[in-house]
Amino acid sequence: MDVDPRHYEQIAIKDNDIHSIVVSYLVHNCYRETLEAFVACTGMPEPADYIEDMEKRKEILCCALEGDALKAIELTEQVACDLLENNKDLHFDLLSLHFVELVCAKKCTEALEFAQNKLMPFGKEQKLLEKLENFLSLLAYEEPEKSPIFHLLGLEYRQCVADNLNRAILAHRNLPSYTAVERLIQQAIVVRQSLNQDHGKVRHG
Repeated sequence: MDVDPRHYEQIAIKDNDIHSIVVSYLVHNCYRETLEAFVACTGMPEPADYIEDMEKRKEILCCALEGDALKAIELTEQVACDLLENNKDLHFDLLSLHFVELVCAKKCTEALEFAQNKLMPFGKEQKLLEKLENFLSLLAYEEPEKSPIFHLLGLEYRQCVADNLNRAILAHRNLPSYTAVERLIQQAIVVRQSLNQDHGKVRHG
């Protein structure tokens, strides 16, 4: 039976529950050394089957974040061969990272050729057409970092793509694509909304 949200404060939280939440976060974000130190301190069993997966994902994510998107794509296809084929949005986003690197390096001719060969085929899908147009418009600026879409050049965009790639790889391998912390936050938001609705009903009842 579901617990009334108003009684959550009375529920005891065990150390093992907290430890599991921390482990979930560390595994998700590929913090292997921190994970090993944490399980050693707490005496928890190390999730050995995740170690190899963490190392592979970490290498892929580092490539995406450091501007080597083509290598990230190559490695992704090795660990999840059909992932990008079935997720065109993610595939486009990864290719766009390489396009951005070419633009930032002032390799405009190479960037245009890459866009024609790799990005433009995605324009057949309406949902990706606007994205494609935004990236191509970067070529019109001598200083793209001062353009209205400068955010596409920054670390925040690369981080967003890397996060989406990480979740997709985890889901492809039948592992949780969100950490326990994120799920708890989502649940807390739902509970708060439920309590607010109940409070509103009482006030207007």
